[in-house]
Amino acid sequence: MANIAAQRIKREFKEVLKSEETSKNQIRVDIVDENFTELRGEIAGPPDTPYEGGRYLLEIKIPETYPFNPPKVRFITKIWHPNISSVTGAICLDILKDQWAAAMTLRTVLLSLQALLAAAEPDDPQDAVVANQYKQDCEMFKQTARLWAHVYAGAPASSAEYTLKIDKLCAMGFEKNAVIVALSSKSWDVETATELLLSN
Repeated sequence: MANIAAQRIKREFKEVLKSEETSKNQIRVDIVDENFTELRGEIAGPPDTPYEGGRYLLEIKIPETYPFNPPKVRFITKIWHPNISSVTGAICLDILKDQWAAAMTLRTVLLSLQALLAAAEPDDPQDAVVANQYKQDCEMFKQTARLWAHVYAGAPASSAEYTLKIDKLCAMGFEKNAVIVALSSKSWDVETATELLLSN
């Protein structure tokens, strides 16, 4: 890794460690390799959102050209959000693409992602199915996002109705993750979710 990038990341790593947000257990970052080319981030689900109480792991890859180009970031923890792929964890956020500025830091990235969880942009989606649900039935979106936060990010328990539907399809022999995806994308309709599972 280029010397400038490595020095910059070391400095930013310390900035995150000393930050108020880290002391409040809101953000955190760990080194995956000693070259500082790959980091592991973590953000807490923001209060008053379906993600509250969840912990979200992030893969952060630092390019050779950092800080002139943004880090490549994706969610490792599965999440139901219009701007984050429910399949790959890819993120649609302007500062990770064309709105990146060299003055931005790891702390800025983590806080921006936390803010994205609190304020989705359904008109610029990464996941069209989630964005559609968000626009068509916001309450169902919130319940679905809360369930994903519970199952994948350790947030408190969610809708008993949704849990029963998951259990029903799992009892038929389908794999739990596949059941959750099918029900989530088919508006929690057991019949159409079953058809989807059988067609795969």
